[in-house]
Amino acid sequence: MPTKTEKVKLKDFLSKFPLVELPITLGNDSHHLFSRSNPPLNPLFIQTYITLMEGVIEDEFTEIVPCFSIPDTQDFHAIVYWKASLMDYQYILATFTKKGIPISRKVIGGTYSDGEVIVQSIATIDSDWTIHIVTGRSSIGEEYDAAKSTAIEIELLPDGHFAEE
Repeated sequence: MPTKTEKVKLKDFLSKFPLVELPITLGNDSHHLFSRSNPPLNPLFIQTYITLMEGVIEDEFTEIVPCFSIPDTQDFHAIVYWKASLMDYQYILATFTKKGIPISRKVIGGTYSDGEVIVQSIATIDSDWTIHIVTGRSSIGEEYDAAKSTAIEIELLPDGHFAEE
């Protein structure tokens, strides 16, 4: 575990999140593509920046994989990371000020199961920073019914906050 005297610079943390061209879709297996070129974050990066959004991560099995940065953010930084816990896999969009202070955090996709129900969400981030999220759920052993899916739109605002449409 890192000591309190160890520090990591914001630019070093952000360098783990390569810029991508939008639009981009985050599906159930997208994290495999990101993890090929982006290794999981080391504990120092997690302790310094991710815990500002997530709180302390007590479980040693949770993994954080950097995915990408959203381009053209002028007044803030926007990153997407994949958080993998037991039966809970989330794509998280987090925003920080230029000084690294947290602004906002939103789960935009992933898979979750409580052992009885499976919930899956797929997100597309458009070039205008609109995020389209489609969520489906089914009971274990039950066939998925696409007609029961829900869709929402979230907008990433110029100040780094989110607005749900």
